[in-house]
Amino acid sequence: MKKIAVILSLFLLTFSSYTTVFAKTDSKLALKSESAVLLDSETNSVLYSKEADKKMYPASLTKIATAIYAIEKGNLDSIATISANAVRQDGTRVYLVEGEKMPLKQLVQGMLINSGNDAAVAIAEQMDGSVEQFANHLNDYLKTTVGVQHTHFTNPSGLFDKNHYTTAKDMALMTNYAMKNPIFAEIFGTKKLHWKGKSWETNLLSHHKMLIGELPYSGITGGKTGYTTESRQTLSTTADNGKIKLTAVVLKSDMKRDKYDDTALLFDYGFKSFKNSSIKQGELFKSGEKEFFPEHDLLVTEDVLGSTKEISDKGILSIKNHQGKILQAVQLKLVEPEPVPIPEKNTESKEKEHSGNQMNVFYGLIMMALAAVVVGTVKKFSANS
Repeated sequence: MKKIAVILSLFLLTFSSYTTVFAKTDSKLALKSESAVLLDSETNSVLYSKEADKKMYPASLTKIATAIYAIEKGNLDSIATISANAVRQDGTRVYLVEGEKMPLKQLVQGMLINSGNDAAVAIAEQMDGSVEQFANHLNDYLKTTVGVQHTHFTNPSGLFDKNHYTTAKDMALMTNYAMKNPIFAEIFGTKKLHWKGKSWETNLLSHHKMLIGELPYSGITGGKTGYTTESRQTLSTTADNGKIKLTAVVLKSDMKRDKYDDTALLFDYGFKSFKNSSIKQGELFKSGEKEFFPEHDLLVTEDVLGSTKEISDKGILSIKNHQGKILQAVQLKLVEPEPVPIPEKNTESKEKEHSGNQMNVFYGLIMMALAAVVVGTVKKFSANS
């Protein structure tokens, strides 16, 4: 039982700030994309969703996952030698040359900013030796490190494969995770980059029209586009209005403009409806006789029209919007009751106790001796009779 209690304590400590997120469904937006989701970039709260858990094909949004995996697990200063396989890739490229040598970080830049499929394969081969091995490692990383459960990738670029899929929600969670890395965030938000390769020297311009200002929207901080015939138009975008950071993912738009219009609708709704606030470390929340607290400052998502906080007897703090719907739930830590100290006996009491124990032993020995004498006398009397 003691081992079970220790394990349970460690579990609660590890997940004391674990956040559960919930979809908001009380508003309907006229989205044209087949699947879409809006998340708080920092808390992962789902603020709006449309078929957000449906299996979809992400196209080049895959490169978000490839980039953060390479940044976290690779050596960005390592030099990759470009293979014939990388050079042969279809679709958008940065025109690498077989045998060309290039730093891993430059390949990540070329892949994210210009959506280079050749750069994506060069990254995979530099990281894990082959596209197949890279895909295996990437899928493990996405499940164990990022925490997505409905994604399976077969390549680093997003070229169509029926077994290469994700969901809008998973894609948004990947984007949120990646944006916490400053190297990724810088590249994801780069509008223009001078590129110098063996066969191509140019200025790379991001393909994301909201990011570069062709379709202006205030507060855009990063983005990635995607397209294949099967996946249609896809888009992942981040934005910040100073009160809250948002991530929007839209999948399978028929027209290129549709994915930007849908993204703008999602951001309009999110910025109008939500904001962030913080719960200070140690702030107490009471449920019955129990008290709970966050072990560190917590960022939470709130409704601008008013939010309420409710704590369960299990220590789950629910943040609800003005209509009573849960936006976010956070596990807090129980305030353990102070142990009642056992008073120590003073020296005099201890000496008396010791003396008393000695006397008890002495009297016990006397009684045993008397008992032996009595038994012996009885036996002797019986024998004489």
